[in-house]
Amino acid sequence: MSSHSEPRLFAVTRRTGQTRWYGCLLVSIRDHFLFSGMMILAAVGLAGCQTFSQDGGMWLPAEIAGRHLNKEVVAIRTEDEAAAAQARVGRLVRRPLTAETAVQIALLNNRGLQAAYNDLGIAEAVRVQQSLPPNPRFSIRPLSSSVESEIESQIVADVLAIVTLPARTEIAADRFRQAQLVAALETLRTAFEARRAFYRAVAAQEMVNLLTEANSAAATTAQLAKRLGETGAMNKLDQAREQAFYSDVSTRLAGAQQRASKERERLIRALGLRGADLNFTLPKSLPALPRRAVALSAVEKEAVRHRVDLQMGRIELETLAKAYGLTNATRFINVLDAGYASKIIKDKETGSRINDRGFTVSFEVPVFDFGEARVREAEQTYMQAVNRLAHKAVNVRSEAREAYRSYRTSYDIATRYQRDVLPLRKIISDELMLRYGAMQIDVFTLLAEAQQKLAVNAAAIDATRDFWLASADLSAVIVGGGTESSEAASVMPAVTARN
Repeated sequence: MSSHSEPRLFAVTRRTGQTRWYGCLLVSIRDHFLFSGMMILAAVGLAGCQTFSQDGGMWLPAEIAGRHLNKEVVAIRTEDEAAAAQARVGRLVRRPLTAETAVQIALLNNRGLQAAYNDLGIAEAVRVQQSLPPNPRFSIRPLSSSVESEIESQIVADVLAIVTLPARTEIAADRFRQAQLVAALETLRTAFEARRAFYRAVAAQEMVNLLTEANSAAATTAQLAKRLGETGAMNKLDQAREQAFYSDVSTRLAGAQQRASKERERLIRALGLRGADLNFTLPKSLPALPRRAVALSAVEKEAVRHRVDLQMGRIELETLAKAYGLTNATRFINVLDAGYASKIIKDKETGSRINDRGFTVSFEVPVFDFGEARVREAEQTYMQAVNRLAHKAVNVRSEAREAYRSYRTSYDIATRYQRDVLPLRKIISDELMLRYGAMQIDVFTLLAEAQQKLAVNAAAIDATRDFWLASADLSAVIVGGGTESSEAASVMPAVTARN
């Protein structure tokens, strides 16, 4: 019977020993976590943990969009927000578009812009993460022999990370501010892209309407010339001229229709439309010219003051300066870990236990790398940012002057067409009609005037379009968002007059 009791006693002894071993382990872990908690509380006292904002940092892009565009922006992050934005877009596309409604639709519906807002959310997550104290590292090493068992454990934290936590938190906040400006810049870029696409689409459709009327008139003229030729009232040279003009207008109409389709698709992409929203209606003509051009005596100063990309450059410079100071301060010691260490030794025969406590420190010995390379890299990175910001400021001033000259020139040209050229062509047409009614001129002189009038009307549409594009470019130069050349190829060059 004793032979059966010994295995049970041995099993109980093993379980009892295991319980004691785990009991020592739990006491050790408890002490370590108490120390860990004190270290973390100290780190929080140094810097303070950041939290996520309610709007995800969208207040700055919204403020810039409201100030420079007078429009609303929203970061769509829930199904309800997506449904509300889609419902508003549906209401806007049900009536004829204007430049302002096109911009608002793009700010609500463009998925590329929403992706930029997702980048802002990622940047906020990085900011919060950078503000958190480093997690302590816990290690335990149990050893056992026939005589004694030993548990060696330690908990280590990155001292440099804790000490530099306030500086790193401040740098992370600057980076997040940069990300907000990047989102604002993308908002402006999307808005101006939609505005330009709207003007191009309307101008292309207006040119189609003009050429459709001209093509109908040219077809009638060509048919009349053919009949007069059959009766001998018109020679072959004049017949060929009328047929050539009709063919030329027909070719230009086909090109204008293709251009209008292309510009409409560009507008659709800029607005992010799909499905039933594609059936939107464009106005029949471009907006009327303003009564007077905007006078900007200090356009360079306005651009330097308001450009979002320059603000980003200034924040980048400040951030690199702080990072350079941090690199310089930690140039000699790049790794410094310290923490609590303990060692528990248990004699298996006597059951006595020895508990040794202390601390552990580990650091990088700068034998080969004294941090000079890191400091030099940080210094050159900072100077690179200085030079890039100065270069950008020079370019911004030049772009502002160029954009304003283009704006004023295009306004003067478009105004000249509306104020002088078109009214004069109307007077000429009316006088020729009077002379034709009095049988002082023939029908061919009247038809030649119709060709000249077509050329002038087409040029007037191009001039008006170029002005509105230049106006968008000027706004983009002042606040940011990218520019495009307003010297786009005309939908239809001046129609060649009959020789």
